[in-house]
Amino acid sequence: MKVKLGFGSIPKPQYVFVSKESDHCWYMLSDEQRQIPIYDRALTGLITGIEVNKKVETSYGEAEKTDLHILAERPYVVRSGSESYFSKSLLLSLDILTDEQLLQPLTIAVSPGDKTIVFCTIYNPVTFRSVGVSWDGHKEIDWQALGQKVSLKINNLPNINFKHKEISTNTNISEIRAGFIAQSDTYLAQLNWSPEQGREYLQQKYGKRSRHHLSETELLEFIDFLRLQLT
Repeated sequence: MKVKLGFGSIPKPQYVFVSKESDHCWYMLSDEQRQIPIYDRALTGLITGIEVNKKVETSYGEAEKTDLHILAERPYVVRSGSESYFSKSLLLSLDILTDEQLLQPLTIAVSPGDKTIVFCTIYNPVTFRSVGVSWDGHKEIDWQALGQKVSLKINNLPNINFKHKEISTNTNISEIRAGFIAQSDTYLAQLNWSPEQGREYLQQKYGKRSRHHLSETELLEFIDFLRLQLT
């Protein structure tokens, strides 16, 4: 991920919202809160985290959402209702994937269903094969428990030794580091940590005053520490 010098947009994750419309199934919001349709049906990148049953204030009041964090050419957060078919099919797919598969780039695709329904289908962008999920007995599934299981699985992935990750040739280490820096930015903001607080912790823990000076292992350890503070 190249860093552009000079004036530009604020370096923050781009939120993507799921909604079935006449000609698209997800959209972004402009700075003026205007919906910007996304006509592409798929987003390919590295999954860097997931937040399930997250309480969010909306124009209709408080609602529970699922936020999937993906690193592509920039960090994205795909947000969907926790009770939506998109979120449920996402959880079913992520539950099937192995840790090794989750460390590779994956394609998240929207599939329109009846009425307002949108399904999520995950593909391997190299083999073009989709993750086959079964909806048998879905009414008896404890979705909250499944969400917690998938959340622990996804969010503990950084604990796997970084050098053992087999990342495709289209993804370099600097891109992965940029994604983890962005992920730590999100956690620091949620914790209301000031830049000085972050520097003091890094200095005390690692003898370094910047996340950019941390090794990959130290950076992932720092992300785990921040996540634990939130939970």
